[in-house]
Amino acid sequence: MRLNLISKLALASGLVLLCTIALFAYLNLRSLKGLLLQEAIAEADRVSETIIRTTHNQMLRDDRPLFYKTIQELGAQQGVERIRLINKTGRIIFSTDDAEIGTVLSKYSEVCGVCHGGPQLLLTASSMHRSRRFFAPSGEEFLGITNAIYNEESCYTASCHFHPEKLKVLGVLDVVVPLDRMHSLIVAYRDRMLFLTLLLITLTSISLTFFTQKLVNRPVRELLKHTHMLSRGELDGSVPSFANDELGELADSFNAMTLNLKKAREELEGWGRDLEQMVQQRTLEVTRMQAQLIRSEKLASLGELVAGIAHEINNPLTGIMVFSSLIQSAPTLDPALKRDIETVLRETKRCAEIVKGLLEFARCAPPQKAPCSLNEISDAALELVRHQILFQDVTIVRQYAGRLPALHLDSNQIEQVLVNMFVNAGHAMMGEGMLIVVTGLDQKTATAFVKITDNGCGIPEANLDKIFDPFFSTKSSKGTGLGLSVSYGIVQEHGGRIEVESQEGVGTTFTVLLPLHPAPSASLPAPDDAGAESSAPA
Repeated sequence: MRLNLISKLALASGLVLLCTIALFAYLNLRSLKGLLLQEAIAEADRVSETIIRTTHNQMLRDDRPLFYKTIQELGAQQGVERIRLINKTGRIIFSTDDAEIGTVLSKYSEVCGVCHGGPQLLLTASSMHRSRRFFAPSGEEFLGITNAIYNEESCYTASCHFHPEKLKVLGVLDVVVPLDRMHSLIVAYRDRMLFLTLLLITLTSISLTFFTQKLVNRPVRELLKHTHMLSRGELDGSVPSFANDELGELADSFNAMTLNLKKAREELEGWGRDLEQMVQQRTLEVTRMQAQLIRSEKLASLGELVAGIAHEINNPLTGIMVFSSLIQSAPTLDPALKRDIETVLRETKRCAEIVKGLLEFARCAPPQKAPCSLNEISDAALELVRHQILFQDVTIVRQYAGRLPALHLDSNQIEQVLVNMFVNAGHAMMGEGMLIVVTGLDQKTATAFVKITDNGCGIPEANLDKIFDPFFSTKSSKGTGLGLSVSYGIVQEHGGRIEVESQEGVGTTFTVLLPLHPAPSASLPAPDDAGAESSAPA
């Protein structure tokens, strides 16, 4: 059976208190019994001394009838069991018990052994040594005390009778008193002690139960309840404040531990969310890098193949163009065939342009880098396209960051990239719309960027992963599909990357990111319109 804390404390305290009181009562009863016994011996000794002094004159006159009558009356008093007079030879010459008159006692008997029991005869002894305790056949306990009758001067000089002067002791007076009163007092005291012990244990148990319930059990139950809540993962609860003691400090420690656990769990959950986001971000980056590696490998392999094919095709195309031109300029040419020759020349030139693009795509010449201003390169590229018919109704907005640091770039190649993207934006807007060019810095990634945004037709989501592939184009017959591929290769050679965001029917944003390589000087001067926002129709 499981006992609660109050029961255990009450039981333990009761047992300790019971053992303590029992030991105290035993020692107290033992001490009381000794005191009562000493008092009984003193009282019996006083009775004996009183008898001797009362009958002294009677013994001097040798008035034995009166002497015996006096002893008989004193022995009849309450509290005296028996009185007897023993002479120097050990004979009982008188007793309140007639049956033992004339009996001779041995010197080793209980009465005579007090003085005659040792190696030497004792003439005097203390009352404690002259007393004895014994039990009657009925089981009642008695106390006997002997008192010597000494041969005083008045005795051996008396005229009535004569005792030799050298005789020291004339006889012994033995008084026996019952000890029932002492036992009744001890029993009454024992009963009273037992009652007080039970009362004290009861009151102590009740007090311990009350104070334990208030000061110990209730706080412990609150702490236990809080512990169960913690085991279930409930960290919102708290232990109420107790008194300013150890349990109060324990409650405060529990509350502090709960707050720390809650804070740690929130931090772990936050770390888990951050880790999940980081894993997702890293996964996307790894996927993007894998796609870039695959695209790079594909472009490299394709570039080698295209370079060989372009060189093989270029010579026949040159011959076709030469002979077609000769045929077209011949005066003997049939006018009916002149239109066909023009078609051959036009398509041959188109093939030549495709071959030229293939050669540029396959060209692996390293960029000639030098400190350049990204804002100036963007302005130069815009100057090349803004006067074309395609940009006649396009509004160009420049949003340049002021005092960009100089970048180590091949300005011609980066300008070619921007021109390709401006032209693509013009085609997407179909010659009418707004082109926004933004430059700036990304301190977290240590890159400079050019962001080109148009409000054209946008790119379908299914085509976003294909726009950098060679020969892929969404402009039908208006392009070869090599512009973005060449631009991608150029930016990659510069250690950068191109990002694209597009929504069909809303517009497209291309972002060219290039790594920062500060020049020895702080920065190049910004153009006059750097840091300003301007718009002008092309």
